[in-house]
Amino acid sequence: MIIEFTVGNFLSFKDNKTLSLEATNITEYKDSVFKKGDFKLLKSAVLYGANSSGKSNFIKAISTMKQIVLTSVEKTSASKFEVIPFLLNTNSKSKPSFFEVVFLIGTNRYRYGFEIDNSSILGEWLFKLEGREEEPLFIREKDGIGVTEEFEEGKGLEAKTRENALFLSVVDQFNGEISAKVIQWFNDLGTISGLSHENYRGVTFSLLDVKKSKERLLDFFKDLDLGFQQLKFRKEKFQESFLPSDIPSELLDDIINDLQGKTIAKINTVHKIFDDDGNHVGYRDFDLRDQESSGTNKIIDISGPIFDTLLAGGVLVIDELDAKLHPLMTAAITNLFNSPDFNTNNAQLIFATHDTNLLSYGRFRRDQIYFLEKDKYEASDLYSLIEYKEEGGKAKIRKDRSFEKDYINGRYGAIPFIGNFEELLSNG
Repeated sequence: MIIEFTVGNFLSFKDNKTLSLEATNITEYKDSVFKKGDFKLLKSAVLYGANSSGKSNFIKAISTMKQIVLTSVEKTSASKFEVIPFLLNTNSKSKPSFFEVVFLIGTNRYRYGFEIDNSSILGEWLFKLEGREEEPLFIREKDGIGVTEEFEEGKGLEAKTRENALFLSVVDQFNGEISAKVIQWFNDLGTISGLSHENYRGVTFSLLDVKKSKERLLDFFKDLDLGFQQLKFRKEKFQESFLPSDIPSELLDDIINDLQGKTIAKINTVHKIFDDDGNHVGYRDFDLRDQESSGTNKIIDISGPIFDTLLAGGVLVIDELDAKLHPLMTAAITNLFNSPDFNTNNAQLIFATHDTNLLSYGRFRRDQIYFLEKDKYEASDLYSLIEYKEEGGKAKIRKDRSFEKDYINGRYGAIPFIGNFEELLSNG
């Protein structure tokens, strides 16, 4: 479970900005909240903002932290990190980037983070909450690594840690028990794109190969009314004809060599055939990739990671969730996570979208709704609706307001400023 994530001096984020999934004491939509130990957490959070406001950069920060945790120990001493600080300030461009996440493993709360530039780890820390006090397990600074008695597995490994390797990852390599659990938490954290979704189809295939998850997936597709009657899932030996016709010729031979002799999973959709009198006379199979819409392909591709997360009770982060999807489909996905009937394992969803309809019928609490916008220095700001107050005001936004209408009208900021197109056209 994730409690909060903080990023600073990374891409469009100059100062530290935090997204929290710890529920506040508001009364609406209590089904979107669950308890884990002493913590009351949200099942989802949604990010809104204009194009180039920082939504994708925030999600990229989460995936970048995950990638660094999982790969830093594999690097050589000469390897570099692909971490870009905020470049539009003379001070920040030479400072390290900041990443920190607070999370639960079982009922144990941890806080882990690091500061990093392109060549080295400049700071790193791991804390565990014991009772009401947060106790350090290790703290790394420029002049060394301090390991406490509670992190015995890290003793003696300080000198084995390169400047460009995370101490956490090094301890994991030596079979540290706590470090292994933290690494596994990052490994289980799902981050996917709503634009380039084809790579996730393999997860959908694997779930369709298991009876219990297959039934849940097929029921979901049926509820969405995607137009087909059923799915046919089969495995076949690879044939060159399976490949799309638009693959560049310079890549074709390499792809064929990689797939030759391997088993390929294929999905067909099944549609009814009718005669001119409207009588149902048979069925026809359609190839999913070639004959179904891009929206249908996307919903099937990402349904694998979605249901994998729901079944495991994990965390899923999605950029551009609404791309290619009808608003009702986007709402159906988010409702899966907010519903106590479908989300029985308290999985969590963090996603970015432009779909303002969700502010009206998405059943989101005020503490689940986040906005991003850039200030006059082009640095991204992040704030939740529950934190928002009118300029000069003290009262919070009421739960009975029309959030969608207010947002479109610019009440909460985080919308694009669009000039007068009629004037622009008349001058042309």
